[in-house]
Amino acid sequence: MKPTLKNKSAITNISRFRELGLLVFIIVLSVLVQLRNPNFLSIENINDMLRNTAILSILAIGMMLVIITRGIDLSIGSTLALSGMISALSVSANPEMHPVVAIMIGMAIGLMCGSIIGLLISKGKLPPIIASLGMMNAYRGLTFIISGGRWVSAHQMPASFKNIATSSILGINTLFFLAIVIYVIFFYFVNYTRTGRQIYAVGSNPESAMVSGINIDKILWLVYTIMGTLAGLCGVLWVSKFASAQGDTAMGYELSVIAACVLGGVSISGGSGKVSGVIIGSLLFGMLDNALPMINVSPFWQQAIQGVVILVAVIVNAIVKQRVQRKNLMRRKV
Repeated sequence: MKPTLKNKSAITNISRFRELGLLVFIIVLSVLVQLRNPNFLSIENINDMLRNTAILSILAIGMMLVIITRGIDLSIGSTLALSGMISALSVSANPEMHPVVAIMIGMAIGLMCGSIIGLLISKGKLPPIIASLGMMNAYRGLTFIISGGRWVSAHQMPASFKNIATSSILGINTLFFLAIVIYVIFFYFVNYTRTGRQIYAVGSNPESAMVSGINIDKILWLVYTIMGTLAGLCGVLWVSKFASAQGDTAMGYELSVIAACVLGGVSISGGSGKVSGVIIGSLLFGMLDNALPMINVSPFWQQAIQGVVILVAVIVNAIVKQRVQRKNLMRRKV
């Protein structure tokens, strides 16, 4: 029993050290960019950065759950586009529709998309990358079919719908407020509920999880359904924010979401990841997107720099995991 407690303590300490390192990096980066551009830490720019990061951070929470179970979901960009398009078409046809109804429509579409992928993986036993890749193309094609290849532009949307992204709740921008609420909910879910602990168990050791009586198929279906629902919500928020629904909306955005998770310390091999880490990872990724153009870095170099940062994060994760495994092995020998 004691080695187990020690192992958990070591993993916790390493995780905290990593998150502290990311926070220090964010602070140093902020100071350096501020020296180059005094507008970087202005209230207006910080608010803009938080609004732009909100959607990414919401999606990163869902992706964290998927990756913890040793999976991946490449369909979230297409799910986002499909739910956003259907919601935009609905409000353009019914201008009096309440924004909450539009949000519910988007979440319902996302829930269905996610549950289909979850069934393909849990019941159909398809590899996650194959199931999500196939449905990514299917959902994207369906978006173009439903829209007839046309856009839904700002003048076709009622002001109440476009105000979702620009309004505020308790003085906080709605996008950022929703992100905070979702983070609080999922922090409690993964840390203090039985199902949350089972998600980690499935990712850490599927065989042991099965022996202990955990319904692995149910857990896998659940995490992909949650991911789809969050993507559906973000579809509505995205269309409201940019006041435009297009067939190619968020194309490739799933890679940014995965990158935010990796930066936040979520292990690609499954079994580990923290909500707090994902928050920091999303903020860092959003800060890079905001800071690099402000210091006149070429768009080509922006992608290269982001790629290097992500690669370094993956290497650090691998080193941390190897050290934890080495310490566990030494303790077992002792």
